Amino acid sequence: MINPKRVTLELARSFLGNHPRDPELQRVVDHIERRAPISKDVGEISEAEESFWDRLADSVARIGGSWPFIGAFFLFLLVWTGINSILLVKGNAFDPYPYIFLNLMLSMLAAIQAPIIMMSQNRQAEKDRVAAAHDYEVNLRSELEILGMQEKLDRLRGEQHVLILAKQDQILGQLSQIEKQLQTFAP
Repeated sequence: MINPKRVTLELARSFLGNHPRDPELQRVVDHIERRAPISKDVGEISEAEESFWDRLADSVARIGGSWPFIGAFFLFLLVWTGINSILLVKGNAFDPYPYIFLNLMLSMLAAIQAPIIMMSQNRQAEKDRVAAAHDYEVNLRSELEILGMQEKLDRLRGEQHVLILAKQDQILGQLSQIEKQLQTFAP
């Protein structure tokens, strides 16, 4: 009887070599040896390792990059410039044109928000790298399992072919004996 675990493991070792240098490849071979699943939810793992500041950076980036924020901020700019333009006519503007205080606030917001968004993007890029590495491991495991099943099917076909040929020889031998017996009874 063919051991599917052994077939897949032998195939993995022949495909990857006896001592894969890449830790990902070694991990896949180890999982095949133990017949352990390799799939896991990468999102849950990365969320468990997040600090408060990481979650805050993600929240700021999520809010700052949303359409409601853009709409609200555009509305704020319109109100700011509208109120100051109306008050300028009356001579009471708290930030007259060219809106220097508004420019200062916008510059400070950009100076704070840009690095926070970049931190969030870097963290997301790291999550994507981890997910891609995990996908590679899962795909490699699947490919090796499929190759193992194909190898097993090929072996089974070969064994069946041998059995069919042996059975055919047996049947031909019996037919020959029947023909000889019929010839002895023939007039």
